[in-house]
Amino acid sequence: MSSSLLLSSTVVSSRLFSPAKLRLDGNYKNSYLTFRNVSRSFKSPRCAVDSPYEGNIATFPRTRVWDPYKRLGISQYASEEEIWASRNFLLQQYSGHERSEESIETAFEKLLTSSFVRRKKTKINLKTRLKKKVEESPPWLKTLLSFVEMPPMDIVLKRLFLFAFMGGWSIMNSAEGGPAFQVALSLAASIYFLNDKTKSLGRSCIIGIGALATGWICGSIFIPMIPSLLIHPTWTLELLTSMFAYGFLFAACTFLK
Repeated sequence: MSSSLLLSSTVVSSRLFSPAKLRLDGNYKNSYLTFRNVSRSFKSPRCAVDSPYEGNIATFPRTRVWDPYKRLGISQYASEEEIWASRNFLLQQYSGHERSEESIETAFEKLLTSSFVRRKKTKINLKTRLKKKVEESPPWLKTLLSFVEMPPMDIVLKRLFLFAFMGGWSIMNSAEGGPAFQVALSLAASIYFLNDKTKSLGRSCIIGIGALATGWICGSIFIPMIPSLLIHPTWTLELLTSMFAYGFLFAACTFLK
């Protein structure tokens, strides 16, 4: 009876479990290790949500537009400030999308390069036109222009500020006395600048004194023609004439060779 029960339980167990799991020989350990290795190497498929997705990043819609003006959405007559503003706005709007940023930067660089070339050509054309007009001018005008030069703009502004300061100083002290001291300082400054340019003190003195005399004469001639309503009551003829002298001294030490 007991033997029959044991046999029946063995048969039932053999039906519930596969023979591979009930194998008790030496190959059981090898099959178990093989199963562990396979389970470790197996990876579950990733969902599409886990992969990087750029659908929520705004993309620049005009990446294939050839015209850089149309690509940036500006007019062909846009200024450099408008070009910069459009570029900064688009980069901020489409930041994070590499292709969009490259497209915007490429169009911006093209416009910046073309603007630089255009300014350079305009400058060259202006110099060429001036040179052509000088060559076509009468001989006396050529001789007169040979004594004139155009210094750098920073030198022009510094000397203009100096002589304008002298003029303002003369106006502020007009109630106390005449502008003799300020005129003398302006003449000395003009001679100094001319000597630094020509390396000839004698010539610098002649040009400086000549500019002062010319300005004083012109002021004495033209100031009486100005209506008295336009002149301040405390401004004397000597003060107004000194303004002409400051202008001629500035022109002489700045533009004459």
